Amino acid sequence: MIAALREFRGAGGVLGGLVLLVIALIAAAASWIAPGDPLNMVARPLTQPFADPRYLLGTDQLGRNVLAGLVHGARVSMSVGAAAAAAAICVGILVGTMAGFSGRRIDNGLMRITEAFQTVPTFLLALALVSVLGASALNVVVAIGISSWPPTARLVRAEVLRLKGADYVDAARLAGRGSLAIAFMEVLPGALQPVVALIGVTVGEAILVESALAFLGLSDPNLVSWGGMIANGRALLRTAPYLVVLPGLAIAIAVLCVTLAGDGLANRLGIVGRR
Repeated sequence: MIAALREFRGAGGVLGGLVLLVIALIAAAASWIAPGDPLNMVARPLTQPFADPRYLLGTDQLGRNVLAGLVHGARVSMSVGAAAAAAAICVGILVGTMAGFSGRRIDNGLMRITEAFQTVPTFLLALALVSVLGASALNVVVAIGISSWPPTARLVRAEVLRLKGADYVDAARLAGRGSLAIAFMEVLPGALQPVVALIGVTVGEAILVESALAFLGLSDPNLVSWGGMIANGRALLRTAPYLVVLPGLAIAIAVLCVTLAGDGLANRLGIVGRR
């Protein structure tokens, strides 16, 4: 049973990684697949999908190409999600390492701050931060990064606490190395492996939060994102459901593939059972 589960996770991880690679290639080639500004009005409004070979997925209520919006939105949603997740993981690693390797007072202080951040739901905190900072891609990345780091911090802290009493750490102390050098050069590399298990979840959550903020109009108005496309098409859900269904499917597929790829990578490294 366990072997079958691992095999299923491995196959899912490979499939998720391949689809994620295709999405990344589409995002990178967005300007070639759909040249021009995706916000331009290029055809008759509400052209149905496959009704015009020039606009395979139809147009929205303003005559904008839906396919262009999807491929350019992939670039925005994936890049913002990945950057925000990277920021959250970096902050979590820094806080977790300092908390785990420092004395009890610093550890308690940092963990109380971590718990304070965890008491507020990620989306609500990101929403509040973007409302204060302003609607832009950079501010969305900062807001998601600030609101998403606590799980990584707690995991890294636990691993650092487990490893800081190892023999090689004692040897580094006897060799006269400083505390920061030992923490970040000796202990941290060994504590990073379990963080891989969080990468898929963190990136997926960041994509969802970015899409939700775009849906609420709290993203860069000059950029197309999947969440913004859903917001623009929601008033026409009955008459033109493809305006909501297509970007919604894009979000669901991207998040699922990121999660599967992260889970497959964790399984490959043999850390699934330790999560």
